[in-house]
Amino acid sequence: MGGAWPDPTLFAACAGAALVAVWLWGAGESYREAAPGYHYSFPRDHFEHREYRTEWWYYTGNVRDAQGKRFGFELVFFREGQRPAANPSAWRVDDLDLAHLALTDIGGKHFYYHERLNRAGPGIAGASYAERRVWNGNWAAAWQGEKQVLEATAEEFRFRLELGPSKPPVVNGVNGVSQKGDAAGEASYYVSFTRLMVSGDLVIGGEQHTVTGTAWMDHEWFTHQLDKEQTGWGWFSVQLDDQTELMLFELRRRDGGIDVHSAGTYVDREGRARHLTHADFSLTPASYWRSLRTGANYPVQWKLQVPGLGIELNVHAALEDQELVSEAKTGPTYWEGAVTYSGSATGVGYLEMTGYDRPVAMQ
Repeated sequence: MGGAWPDPTLFAACAGAALVAVWLWGAGESYREAAPGYHYSFPRDHFEHREYRTEWWYYTGNVRDAQGKRFGFELVFFREGQRPAANPSAWRVDDLDLAHLALTDIGGKHFYYHERLNRAGPGIAGASYAERRVWNGNWAAAWQGEKQVLEATAEEFRFRLELGPSKPPVVNGVNGVSQKGDAAGEASYYVSFTRLMVSGDLVIGGEQHTVTGTAWMDHEWFTHQLDKEQTGWGWFSVQLDDQTELMLFELRRRDGGIDVHSAGTYVDREGRARHLTHADFSLTPASYWRSLRTGANYPVQWKLQVPGLGIELNVHAALEDQELVSEAKTGPTYWEGAVTYSGSATGVGYLEMTGYDRPVAMQ
């Protein structure tokens, strides 16, 4: 893709293992495509890649306070390159910076979410290896050595959480790329921290909770990703109590089928990663919840199976209504929320579902 478009309208975005699309304006300069053989270098590759058009940093987690009250949280930063014509102004639009913040109060049965869209301007939003942080206003992820510190403030809640990796980062896919389509460049560079140990403070309704738990972090960057026949996806992060993790994504097609580029990653107790193809697993919806706001019918219970690993899990949404609805109608509307796993093992994680209210459009 590439080139200038007549209207600078943000029309779709989705998180994590998620995907983002934007009608672009600017000088029409080309971006690089994700291709096999990339040489990863950390910590540099945990930060910005402006030679690629789209990038996101995606944090989700499940935490509890001392009384056992459970919360789910999401903090996501998107960068969408614009490549404008030469402009010396600090307010020029080099990137669009979109961010999502959500909290699931599981015991209180309430889901809170917020979105914001900014340009970098004089430091309002951005991603910087030099500063070791990604931010959008007063929402930020800052690196302090190997530790990542999340801070976010909203009207109903705020938190400060410290995330420390218990395993090294995992590169998803084959030969350095997560391939999503047949064509060259229909792929992303995709890195995950599959088990981050969380501690910190969360304030909701004026009440402070000191919490601990686990989190997951995805970082993806690319220029093109989806095939035009792909209309949405489901993405599962699984953190099991036996100290193993699983990531699966399933791409849906216009004809109702499941795309062969659906894939995943299994991480053992020692942090060793194993790539999974679409033939290695199955995801079967078991129960649905219909949104009164959008009419979308989301599967909120699933049967997850990876026969070769002896994994057979029941997936249950911790709260059925965890739908993020874009107030602007031009941004993302999708279901993203905390889930619980039971069956051959037990654990927690997150589930993302896109394209249920309308097909995801990718240029």
